[in-house]
Amino acid sequence: MTEFETVIGLEVHAQLRTGRKLFCRCATSFGAPPNTQICPVCLGLPGALPVVDPAAVDLAIAAGLALDCEVRARSVFARKSYFYPDLAKGYQITQFERPLLERGHLQIGDQRTRILRIHMEEDAAKSGHSSAGTVVDFNRAGVALIEIVSEPDLRSAEDAEAYLRALREILLHVGACDGNLEEGSFRCDANVSVRPAGDPVLGTRVELKNINSFRFVRLAIDNEAARQRAIVSSGGTVVQQTRSWDEAKQSTFLMRTKEEAEDYRYFPDPDLPTLVVSQGRIRAIESTLPERPAARRLRWQATYGVLPEQSEPLGAHPQVANYVDEVVSKVLESTEDNHADAGRRVLLFLLGEVLRHIPLDGVHARFAVDAERLSELLVLVERGTIHVGVAKDVFQRLLETDARPADIVEAEGLAQLTDANAIADVVAKIVADHPAQLAQYRAGKTKVFGFFVGQVMKATRGRANPAQVQAAVRAALDS
Repeated sequence: MTEFETVIGLEVHAQLRTGRKLFCRCATSFGAPPNTQICPVCLGLPGALPVVDPAAVDLAIAAGLALDCEVRARSVFARKSYFYPDLAKGYQITQFERPLLERGHLQIGDQRTRILRIHMEEDAAKSGHSSAGTVVDFNRAGVALIEIVSEPDLRSAEDAEAYLRALREILLHVGACDGNLEEGSFRCDANVSVRPAGDPVLGTRVELKNINSFRFVRLAIDNEAARQRAIVSSGGTVVQQTRSWDEAKQSTFLMRTKEEAEDYRYFPDPDLPTLVVSQGRIRAIESTLPERPAARRLRWQATYGVLPEQSEPLGAHPQVANYVDEVVSKVLESTEDNHADAGRRVLLFLLGEVLRHIPLDGVHARFAVDAERLSELLVLVERGTIHVGVAKDVFQRLLETDARPADIVEAEGLAQLTDANAIADVVAKIVADHPAQLAQYRAGKTKVFGFFVGQVMKATRGRANPAQVQAAVRAALDS
């Protein structure tokens, strides 16, 4: 049997976070009443002229630079002509032969996916279909988009999903897009084909459109690749077409036969001049780019010794990643011990205790405990004032109050007990109160050691120094 290889290229439409449309000044608030964010320009009324938004150009360039793209000094807007009710002008303003950005890449581990181009364009309106007919909401018409087109370098649905997640992460970190799939500000089309393994010739591609989650993209690609393999294996021919994903049936379905570029009759938009970008402007934008997510994770791993799977969730959101760095920095400023060990302890505390209490909304995150108070808490741990078990309890109190960590520790008597004589007295009483467990230990059942340690920690309300407790318990049991 012929072994087939799946070939995948992705086209991502990302809405730029300008707060206004690309060629007019209409707002772009999601969920506004239908047809309230419109003007003669985005409705395509006669005599209305588009003017490109410089902020959108800057965000597009920032996204491209973060993906190692080359910026064209001179790019051109074109008209893409087709008739559909959601396109009032009868054409879409986009870029075709001379896009703003070209020849980038996205590296994920050993997988490098080349990016063919990133071009700017306006969004179409939104159609709503029902048995009563079709209605069109033009609030979305003219919204500023970039389309990020990859080369067909991906070979599995899992790789495609990883690419999309990493791409969304980068756009979030540079502030270009809020990445909201549910609201349609990050949308993906997948071009899928199959060919005999090792064959350099690409198969006939099918475009999968209107898929609104990473999981559905993965399922749709796998389903479509299986459909094409079955066609080719039975001697049939794959037809170039556009399909979408039916979640209920767990299969792709036909939308329309695929148009070719010539069907759109592209030509330069006569109302928009050539877009000229100076090297000074490019350098200024490049100087504002934040550390890339992958680079930040590698820094944490190299500096503090955390594992890749531990750094992954901490670096996924830009505000959370900045919060992590701020907390680590504040704690290390107040400690004299090995900074690598201290930084690792801070990162693991954030991962285990804090991260789940940070709700996310697009590019925004909400921190119930600010970096200042959290770092104060973790400094108490590093100085030995409290141990990490108590810190977890204090953190829960910080979620509910504006009190300072040191005040909570003092008011509730939570400071770590380090008096060796006091710990020895508690241990002696625990051992005396549990003769049966003592006999088990001395009979060779050493696992009961943990029972005694737990009882001592319980008796001291978790305040006793764990290392001292273990030493004292061992001394008492072995005496």
